[in-house]
Amino acid sequence: MTEVETRYNETQDERMLELRCDGRTVSVSVTKNGYGMLIVADETGELERYYGLDMALDHAAEALEVSPREIELPDEARDMGM
Repeated sequence: MTEVETRYNETQDERMLELRCDGRTVSVSVTKNGYGMLIVADETGELERYYGLDMALDHAAEALEVSPREIELPDEARDMGM
């Protein structure tokens, strides 16, 4: 099993979950204003937008080449999305 390093950060404007694995980084973020779309991005830029956290995490895991089950979600990130 590959280890996915997970970091959660919150600023005045944004909530971000940063996922790192084998030298790759993918983020899942949402602005605190707006209509709750989660943005999945990697080092090259935005990959996709989703309303649901599960779909965003599935895409992030795919970009990291890991199973979504390998991502340990911090409690404070569980309510991201709609």
